[in-house]
Amino acid sequence: MNTAAIATLHQHLLSAFADLPGEARRVFHGRGRQWPGLEHVTADWLQDVLLVSLFREPGAAELVELKDMLLHFAGSPAWAQSSARHLLLQHRYQADSATEYLVGDVVERGEVEEGGLRFLLDFGRKQNSGLFLDMRFGRQWVREQADGLRVLNLFAYTCGFSVAAIAGGAERVVNLDMSRPALSRGRDNHRLNGHDLARVSFLGHDLFNSWGKLRKDGPYDLIIVDPPSFQKGSFVLTRDYAKIIRRLPDMLTPGGRVLACCNDPSIAPSFVIDEMAREAPSLRYVERLANPPEFADIEADSALKVLVFAAS
Repeated sequence: MNTAAIATLHQHLLSAFADLPGEARRVFHGRGRQWPGLEHVTADWLQDVLLVSLFREPGAAELVELKDMLLHFAGSPAWAQSSARHLLLQHRYQADSATEYLVGDVVERGEVEEGGLRFLLDFGRKQNSGLFLDMRFGRQWVREQADGLRVLNLFAYTCGFSVAAIAGGAERVVNLDMSRPALSRGRDNHRLNGHDLARVSFLGHDLFNSWGKLRKDGPYDLIIVDPPSFQKGSFVLTRDYAKIIRRLPDMLTPGGRVLACCNDPSIAPSFVIDEMAREAPSLRYVERLANPPEFADIEADSALKVLVFAAS
């Protein structure tokens, strides 16, 4: 990150604030590698919070210059004319993802909107705020497809897919994640949207010890698989995805579908497609969903992969 790159980021922020969306949205995606020197910088608009994240440690002088630019931006007419109240700088390269509050009072929690749905986010306390903005079109797809379906949501996190499914008329959603606090937040997200929790289950279990229970609760019309790339001690995508895939056909209804996701930029869509063909040949590849335009990447295979498969 140099002076020219910081100036480029400033111009992008000015342009974004000239026409801010009314919902949560990424407004700068340096990780798409389209702007030299900013490959490890992102900026998210979260209702009245601008969250700038650094994924690699800058030099001391670069960090000072970046902060000076952000403070200057927060004093601009563009900022004053917006609904922005807080400017946060998150250091994702640090183990605790420490967050600095550059402008505004300390804010640890807030609500955001996406497609008319509400979600609770955490600011300054966790690595991830609670909603992956790049999965916006995936949640939209689930909402559009969900009417009357029984849905299994694996690696559910804070249940964004589940909220979308119930909003779309799903008959039932089963959420599974090892993190009980994340599922608790998912329950809060459903309540925030006035959903009937009798139609939603929350299983704080290890997936690989839960196949029997999941089959008992099934079969499912739609199974969502959105794993982390790596979770210490529990999941390695390149090693463990196949263990999930081979179980899917037995849990699907005839004609059921799978939404299989991969967020590792080093892994191409062909990895998931090939694993599916090998481990679950009865599942036919249908399409790759588009990613939101604000997440453009110089290499399409590096961007988020959201793939649809259907039982034959």
